[in-house]
Amino acid sequence: MRRTISFAAVVACAIALASCTTSGTTGSVTTLNDLESSAAGSEVNIESLSQVIAQNPSDASAYNVRGSAYGRAGKFREAVADFDTAVKLNPGFYQAYANRALVQRRLNRDDAAFADYNQAIQINPVYAVAYVGRGNMYRQRKQLDLALADFNRAIELDANDPRAWHNRGLIYQGQQQHARAMDDFSKAISIAPSASEPFNARGLSQLATGDFRAALDDFNEVVKRNKNSFEGWTNQGLALERLGETEKAFAAFARANVLNPNYKPAADGMRRTAVGGGAGVAFNQG
Repeated sequence: MRRTISFAAVVACAIALASCTTSGTTGSVTTLNDLESSAAGSEVNIESLSQVIAQNPSDASAYNVRGSAYGRAGKFREAVADFDTAVKLNPGFYQAYANRALVQRRLNRDDAAFADYNQAIQINPVYAVAYVGRGNMYRQRKQLDLALADFNRAIELDANDPRAWHNRGLIYQGQQQHARAMDDFSKAISIAPSASEPFNARGLSQLATGDFRAALDDFNEVVKRNKNSFEGWTNQGLALERLGETEKAFAAFARANVLNPNYKPAADGMRRTAVGGGAGVAFNQG
């Protein structure tokens, strides 16, 4: 017997999962790609930066740059050590505090990360990057009023930072304020058109409001930019399914399932859209 579930519930689940997993340039969680004064994290670059430090051991900026390179290379403890040195040499180095906060988060040292973001803001109250980082942490802790305040402040200080718009949109989306969310996602897209995350987020709000064709257009843009986005392929499948294009929907869900066999929404979508559909799940009209 086929089980009936609400399409709204499926979309709500997709929104919740996307909110937790989004990453990248405009993602809900500021990533190591956003490290200030960053350098590519290859061994060659780290070695050359180490030579610079050997010649200028009192240069706080050099430690900040190498710390950023370590962070991008996944060497978080080495990165923290360099940022420690940078702020010891220059206690007013607010970018290094924010960079260290980002790496502390990767080490699950949230209290230390908060302290560093607060210090960066105390030193430079108009440093938008720190408000975005701290806002992300507030959002993850469900302290949404504080998160909104930080994102609003970041937008006020730097209206060209797509992360602030995108992350504020995620809060509105979670509150089912989809019109406001889509406005913010569209702004993020206008600033960073090569990023896939705001397309994915806007597509989910369009699914939630019943604009399935527009949602499909956005999810097409997601997988065009990131062919390995299992969330993007899954959401593309949801839009196609709702448009009655079952075979194409199954293909999208199957692509997502190959990319991540443990992603339940993709497996569920495959069951719903499989030929015969005996084990599938039927949508009601709710």
